[in-house]
Amino acid sequence: MKISRLSDKAFIIVTRVLATMVLLATVGILIGTYKGASLSLNTFGLGFITGLNWDPVQEVFGALPFIYGTLVTSLIALLLSGLVGVGAAIFLAELAPSWLRTPLSFMVELLAAIPSIVYGIWGLFVFAPFLRQNVVPGLKAMLGWTGLFQGAFYGPSLLTASLILSLMVLPIVTAVSRDVLMSVPDSQREAMLGLGATRWETIRRAVLPYARSGIVGALILGLGRAVGETMAVTIVIGNRSEIVTNLLKPGNTMASVIANEFAEAATPLYQSALVEIALLLFVITLVVNIFARLLVWRAERGMQGTVRV
Repeated sequence: MKISRLSDKAFIIVTRVLATMVLLATVGILIGTYKGASLSLNTFGLGFITGLNWDPVQEVFGALPFIYGTLVTSLIALLLSGLVGVGAAIFLAELAPSWLRTPLSFMVELLAAIPSIVYGIWGLFVFAPFLRQNVVPGLKAMLGWTGLFQGAFYGPSLLTASLILSLMVLPIVTAVSRDVLMSVPDSQREAMLGLGATRWETIRRAVLPYARSGIVGALILGLGRAVGETMAVTIVIGNRSEIVTNLLKPGNTMASVIANEFAEAATPLYQSALVEIALLLFVITLVVNIFARLLVWRAERGMQGTVRV
């Protein structure tokens, strides 16, 4: 008995230490980036976030174009991958025959194993020409009046980056949502079917509400991947530091500007400005995760675990 109690106490102590190490690592990253960005913070203040100009020669730095590009590409990628990924997860978990479910699931998970640099090269030399010849003309004809698809399209653009990001986020959303849907108790389905519901009504009214919090978590995981993606976006976004509403034009993100310019930062203020962008990216990711936890918490509170007809 004494030995078992000692082992339990030792296990509790070890897990507390490991959890504390994770917290200390996060705090250490935050403190380190804050110190590195202190020169830029003192020089520009809040004007760094709202500034539109990025001029290393004159040492005038504003991060708003990069924040805008990050948010636009990430949200478009989340919208597209969310629709396709959740639909694919429903098919894999509820509708696919057993002989098809395993190979399809393997192909989805294989997408997550492809390096981001491969996505970037494929996007630049294969996907962008395909968009230019087959997709963009139709978008201009149907949606050109919105201002989102106008002018010449050369390949690297916000649109290309958003679509590549959606492909990279898709396996995460699909795999996690599939696992969540498959963990729904069969009693949920049987109760709805016993009441005379169709297959679709069973999925919509019993399975999806039960798995809502898990699906939200899958979407937030995908958003986190999209916000922090670097190499693939750097290759296909065009790397132009300006705010544009036209998705066919080049843009930039916080991760891509750091990857492009950190090696060229010759002055302390230039380096500090790039580190401040990293700090902003860290804060945005933190806010997204906090918001995700709030959404999951609300979804769990609203989920009654009962069938609604």
